[in-house]
Amino acid sequence: MKPVHDSLRTLPNRHVFLALIGKMLKKNPHHSMLLIDVVRFSDVSSSFGYELGDELLLNIANRICYLFAGHDAHLGRISGDIFGLVIPGKFSQVQLQRFYIHLIDHFKTPIAAGDHSFIADFNVGGVSSEESTVDASQFFTRVESALKQAKQNRYDNFCYMSLFDKTDNSRSITLKADLKRALAHNELEIYYQPKVNLHTLQITGAECLLRWNHPLDGILFPGALIEAAESYNMMHEMGYWVLEAAFKGAQQLTAANIHLKLSVNMSPTQLYDPHFVDHLARFARIYAVDLKQIEIELTEDVALSNSFGVTTQLKQIRALGVSVAIDDFGKGYSNLAYMRNIELDTIKVDKTFVMELGESPINRAVIEASKLIATAANCEVIAEGIENIHQLHVLREIGIVEGQGFLFSRAVPLPEFMALTQQDFIVGNSHARRTDTDNKLHG
Repeated sequence: MKPVHDSLRTLPNRHVFLALIGKMLKKNPHHSMLLIDVVRFSDVSSSFGYELGDELLLNIANRICYLFAGHDAHLGRISGDIFGLVIPGKFSQVQLQRFYIHLIDHFKTPIAAGDHSFIADFNVGGVSSEESTVDASQFFTRVESALKQAKQNRYDNFCYMSLFDKTDNSRSITLKADLKRALAHNELEIYYQPKVNLHTLQITGAECLLRWNHPLDGILFPGALIEAAESYNMMHEMGYWVLEAAFKGAQQLTAANIHLKLSVNMSPTQLYDPHFVDHLARFARIYAVDLKQIEIELTEDVALSNSFGVTTQLKQIRALGVSVAIDDFGKGYSNLAYMRNIELDTIKVDKTFVMELGESPINRAVIEASKLIATAANCEVIAEGIENIHQLHVLREIGIVEGQGFLFSRAVPLPEFMALTQQDFIVGNSHARRTDTDNKLHG
């Protein structure tokens, strides 16, 4: 492949790129744009030097140009490790997400730079023009917002946004209507990602993850709906929908003689709801579920934000037999002193430490420290984000017993999960590896 650019300096900078977008929109208002951020690129530059970093960025830029050459796309360098790609034509969210998948799949092949090779990963924001009156500034500002959201997403590195700002009244009405319709017409669905004993490779439980079964676009990750729920104070309603759905799943598993623990992510709204414990007890009665089958997951920052209130609520939850886990442990800036006041059953190590095990000894040290803390607190450790054999071996060496990740399986609907419980995992050729496209999308 002949390189399009011999130097990063030949790429349009932010100013030039914005001017180019303006000219393109005047000729044809229907354009789409991707903002592509190279994940953790600063680690490469700091470790191997800026000269090699520039070589790597140049190789990435030329690969992107090659991938989208058939779409008459234009590439610019917005900042150090962020590229902009403007594509003629109005593309839907699903179509732009396919571009993202195409990008990710292509970059699974390592990039050579100097004597080193790298596998690039990306956060990507996407926008498609919808109005003939849109200007370049509005267009670009919106795609920057989409990229920011992609960086914050827990399970997906891609985010699509419409050109309408969420404060726009018509868009607000639409989002709120989408949420109410999704809740009323059973468009929401729970997917189950197995938790696996790392030594026996037997399924020990599952994490319940929300999906949106859109009537037109199929199964989507409900980022927009969650945003809407937060904006319109509907997280309470959505949170309890997810909780009840998990109880329904537990009921079906028990009926099939499958006795596993299900973990449910708990929103801050629920955590501070004085009636949350009552809801747990009521769902247990309605669906005849042993509360020992249920585990509540809460993020580290939420768990440690209000020590007194949280401690009281969690004591009541655990008194029912429900397990309590801290998710994304190590990701935030936790005050470990609070750990002495909160009784936990599980610490879930943030997936970034697992996925980056080979990049820095600090990542292993954090996992080892988590294991020591868990032992002192008399609770278990689960590692998230396990994607390859090397990570599995290292986690075994550290003494981590349980984990989850694409090495074993993506999140799947309940019937598929039930089938998984009846078969052995073949590491390296697992269920997840046979559905590669879906894997890269989400856990």
